[in-house]
Amino acid sequence: MRDYDLIDIAGSALRAERVRMDVIAGNIANMKTTHAADGTVQPYLRKLVSFKTVMDEQTGLVKGVGTDSIMNDVEALNVVYDPSHPDADEKGYVYYPNISIEEEMTDMISSKSAYQANITSIQTFKEMFSAGLEI
Repeated sequence: MRDYDLIDIAGSALRAERVRMDVIAGNIANMKTTHAADGTVQPYLRKLVSFKTVMDEQTGLVKGVGTDSIMNDVEALNVVYDPSHPDADEKGYVYYPNISIEEEMTDMISSKSAYQANITSIQTFKEMFSAGLEI
């Protein structure tokens, strides 16, 4: 493994965490979305990011981190009785996205911590590399 591969690996993790942060921001923005863009009553479904290890096909060594997929959460929707809501069903229930602000904020903090850890590893590598050049 070349030394600068470490920066590539950390950089790939930064990109993956950025995707995760974007998905979390989208979840938060759609917490109250009860219909699709075409106007049909269809609540937004919380999105989750799945990560994968990226391997070098020639050497079999870890090359980085990537996003495997962005999938819909399978948890049940939040159901609220509000017959005055325009998207209420015939029984007066409104189906809201399965999004919890507490869970999204916890995920955002986790993503931010991982992002910061990867930046710190890149900075540490750069400092060590610079110190090595001074010898």
